[in-house]
Amino acid sequence: MKKVDLSIIIVSYNTKNLTLQCIKSIEKYPPKIKYEIIVIDNGSQDGSVDVLTKIKNIKLIKNKTNLGFAKANNIGIKASSGNNILLLNSDTQVTKSAIQKLYDFAVNTDNAGVVGSKLLNPDKSVQSSVFPEQSLLNAFKAYWLGKKKTFEKYAPSGDLPVKVNSIVGAVFFITQKALKKVGKLNEKYFMYFEDFDFCREVEKRGLGVYYLPDSEIIHHHGASGKDIKDSDNQWRRLIASSKTYHGIVKHYLLFLIVWSGQKLHR
Repeated sequence: MKKVDLSIIIVSYNTKNLTLQCIKSIEKYPPKIKYEIIVIDNGSQDGSVDVLTKIKNIKLIKNKTNLGFAKANNIGIKASSGNNILLLNSDTQVTKSAIQKLYDFAVNTDNAGVVGSKLLNPDKSVQSSVFPEQSLLNAFKAYWLGKKKTFEKYAPSGDLPVKVNSIVGAVFFITQKALKKVGKLNEKYFMYFEDFDFCREVEKRGLGVYYLPDSEIIHHHGASGKDIKDSDNQWRRLIASSKTYHGIVKHYLLFLIVWSGQKLHR
């Protein structure tokens, strides 16, 4: 298999129009490197496959059912020929030079394991996309003491790259070093927390997670995971993933801190 510099992997699940917009934005603002686009359709029932089949210059993988976000991305990684991987949500739209800036920073930063862009809402306002360490102490600081940027998602200020604890998986650049040291996403997570888990494993292996503010990508937050038929299961999946990531005891302790802190400040 002939290698390329970057494999861009998009998981699509009943997001036909958004997925098309995402692909078109890459084609409008392509990076100046050898790259490929791999789309994994996760058993969509909205006509996505029929439309995606007609698009040239993408590799389409058709799953018969919804295998979950982590597993679908792993299928894409296995089928890829890129030295580096960019996991891109189907509800994102690339802006000028965004992918190229991610690539340049990632390959030129010795300890980079994961790099994320500045996410923008559709109205171009900045979207929170970075999480501090999800510790009991940080939860106490946030919900009992009212300290900002200690537990909840936030957007770092400034124009320079910054090393962070973890980033959301909407725009998730995985370097060649991280692929070798960490491998693929943890398939214990059907959906949610797989990005936290990967960032934690990256840190354990001496690599860094970075936020790159001069790479900007529009994100229609929540749209890629929204499905009317499946909406009742989203909360259950979030809880299950939290228990897997934190462990059952820590999960309930965090819940108690958050719940009691919210009661305290009402």
